[in-house]
Amino acid sequence: MEIDFLLIGQGLAGTALAYRLKQAGKKIRIIDQPGANNSSRIAAGLYNPVTGRKMVKTWKADSLFPEIKPFYQELEDLTGAKFLTEKPIYRPFLSIEEQNEWMGHSADPDFEPYLEKIYADSQSEFLKDPYGGVMLRNSGWLNINNLLDAMSSYFKEELILEKFDESLLLFENNNWTYQDLKAKSLVYCNGLGAMNSRFFNYLPFAPVKGEILEVKQGFTPDYVVNRGVFRVHLGNSVHRVGSTYTKHDLDLGATNAAKTELLEKLTNLVRMPVDGIITHKTGIRPATRDRKPFMGKHPFEQGVYLFNGFGAKGVSLIPYFSEQMVSFLLNNKAIDREVDIARYFNYI
Repeated sequence: MEIDFLLIGQGLAGTALAYRLKQAGKKIRIIDQPGANNSSRIAAGLYNPVTGRKMVKTWKADSLFPEIKPFYQELEDLTGAKFLTEKPIYRPFLSIEEQNEWMGHSADPDFEPYLEKIYADSQSEFLKDPYGGVMLRNSGWLNINNLLDAMSSYFKEELILEKFDESLLLFENNNWTYQDLKAKSLVYCNGLGAMNSRFFNYLPFAPVKGEILEVKQGFTPDYVVNRGVFRVHLGNSVHRVGSTYTKHDLDLGATNAAKTELLEKLTNLVRMPVDGIITHKTGIRPATRDRKPFMGKHPFEQGVYLFNGFGAKGVSLIPYFSEQMVSFLLNNKAIDREVDIARYFNYI
C-alpha cells in the first residue's frame, strides 16, 4: 500500500501531527505499540502560562496559548468526546517580596492575557497561602487518555497496533518500505523510542522520570492549586497530585521516596488530611537537554523526520508546533531555529 507518511508513535505528538496531515489530504498510517511506556498517558495534562520556581511566563506563551483551546476543541467536535477542562490555576506566593513583584506584573500588558486576579490574603482556610497568590487564566488541563482513545477510534484502519521494528525499514526507489507499506516519508513521534533509532540516536535526549498520585482529599475549589506540586480535582474528592522530576532513576517502577515527597509537598500546600491513595503512576518523559522540542529532517536520509521531545509541556507545545511541522513537511516552510534539530547536526 502506498502512503504519504508513516508515523511512528501515537502519543499526543503523533496524534496531533497525524490529524493535521490527514486534514491536509495526505494518506497516513500510524504504528503504535500497545502497553509501551507512553508518557502521554501518564502526563498530568496541565497547560499553565506561568511556570517554574520563579513563576515566569512560560517560553513562547504568546504564540502557544492562543492555539491550545481551538485545537483541542476541534478534536472534541470531531470525536464527540470531552477531554479539555478550562480551569484557573491559583499559585500561592511564598513571600511579601513575591507578592509585590506580581502586583507590578498586574500593570504589565505582557501578562494581561494570563492574569485573572492577584490576591494579597489567603483564599481559603484550607490553603497554606498567608501571602495570597495569583489566579491565572488561559489555563486548565487535558484528559490525555480520553483524547488518545477517541482519536484511536477516529484513525481506525490507519492505526497499526504493533511493535515497530526499525530493522524492517528499507529505502528503495525513493520510498521507505515497511512490511506491506510503501511510504514517501517517515516521521518519528515515538518519544524515548527515538533514542534507539539509527537515525536520531545522536540527539541529546534527557529522559526524566515523573511520578503522580491520585488521592482522596477534601477541599474541592473550582481552580487548580499549583505550588511545589499541582493539585487537580478530578471529581468525587479525588485529586491528581504531582509530579516528581528525576533524571537519575529511570526505572518504570513507582517509588516510596516519590510518594513521600509528593505527600509532604501536598501537606505544605493544603490543610486537609489525605483519606487514601488511589493510584500511583510513573512515566518517563522524552525531555531534551535544552528543554526544547526536536523537530525537523534528518540531515542525510531522504524523507526521515522527527517530531518529538516535548517533555512535560506537551499539551501546550503540540498544537502550535504540529501546525508548524505540517507547514514544513508540505510546504518546506522553515521551522523555528530553537527547535530545529539542525542545531545538533555538528554532533553527528
